[in-house]
Amino acid sequence: MKHNFERFQLNPVLIETLKKEGIEQPTVIQERLIPSIDKGSDVIGKSQTGTGKTLAFLLPIINQINTSQRETQYLITAPTRELASQLYDVCQVYTEGTDVTSQLIVGGTDRKRMAEKVSQKPHIIVGTPGRVLDMIRENAIKTDAVKGFVVDEADQMLDLGFLEEVNGIAASLHENVQLLVFSATIPESLMPFLKKYMNQPKQVEVEPETAAPQKIEHWLINDRDRERKEVLSRLTDRINPFLAIIFANTKESADEFYKVLLDKGLNVDVLHGGVPPRKRKKVLKKLQDAEIQYVVATDLIARGIDITGVSHIINAEIPTELEYYVHRVGRTARAGWDGMALTIYGRTDEAAIAKLKQRGIQFVYKEWKQGSWKTVEKRSDSRPKQKEAPLPPKKKTTKVKPGYKKKAREKAEREMKRKRRIDRRKK
Repeated sequence: MKHNFERFQLNPVLIETLKKEGIEQPTVIQERLIPSIDKGSDVIGKSQTGTGKTLAFLLPIINQINTSQRETQYLITAPTRELASQLYDVCQVYTEGTDVTSQLIVGGTDRKRMAEKVSQKPHIIVGTPGRVLDMIRENAIKTDAVKGFVVDEADQMLDLGFLEEVNGIAASLHENVQLLVFSATIPESLMPFLKKYMNQPKQVEVEPETAAPQKIEHWLINDRDRERKEVLSRLTDRINPFLAIIFANTKESADEFYKVLLDKGLNVDVLHGGVPPRKRKKVLKKLQDAEIQYVVATDLIARGIDITGVSHIINAEIPTELEYYVHRVGRTARAGWDGMALTIYGRTDEAAIAKLKQRGIQFVYKEWKQGSWKTVEKRSDSRPKQKEAPLPPKKKTTKVKPGYKKKAREKAEREMKRKRRIDRRKK
């Protein structure tokens, strides 16, 4: 029987690798974009994590490499070292058994050694935009033969302030370079870049079948107006995850939650943009080796990074960008596993929860009662209603008889006249 990917006229080695990886059917985005990329068209792929977009561009790129030409032919950029490393690992899997060469270049590594490696002109370079642009400016990366430039997670590039570097890379390439842009969302601020460098791009938008994996239970736990770190600490006493990722919205709050759990003696680590590259690498290795039970993180790892065995997602804070809720909970319920997403919420989160419900998230409200979790009705207000303050007592007032002021005035006038008469007599 023919393999389903054979109709894309892929290299037989790629077909064999797909078989080994157990991939038989192309996803929607692969079905729609592989032919366009193969033809050399610019493309914009709007899709979320888990839709198969990585292979949608990697398969046709590897397939088109001219191995007889020892030149760098494709540049692939991702917003973080972790995402770039993951892309590179996938690239390594699919180039094995071929003559295609590739190289990873990210920050936190020796620049001189990096320059030496890229000067050997690997066919594919995968890296973060800042380091790729540095190597281009130092003339270590030769761009004369570059045929294509991939910008992965473009909206996150924008959020992290890397659009200037991406723009610099695009500006250094010749006009006919194929530009492949992938993003979960297409913000308005990204449009000038797309219009400047793209030529009638093929646009594909792929929505997941459901807003979040169906095997996830979505719990809402009211904070009852207590501090989040106190609620989180109590929550960890009432669950026993294989691996839980606790999401915070900022590096500062992530560090705060991490310290609370560390002080409790839990097996916990922290992962965010402020953690040094070497430490981040060690934490990810521990995660992959199941050496940690809890990791506190920002949305840095919510997009694209594949961590196996995540049983619980805990949203210590609801993300300000609601798209990230789906990315966060997408870290669990993978490979046939079930998963749980526990979200701590307060009175200011009601509007965000309502919007998530509109997107198809089915929440249940939970409380810890009598030693177990109970499903409860929605708690509209966690504070007891305050009694209305009693009105102040009325001041006692003396009733004034009708005509009192007039009589008093007349009496005063009579007294004045009497004094005048007495004064005249004395004179």
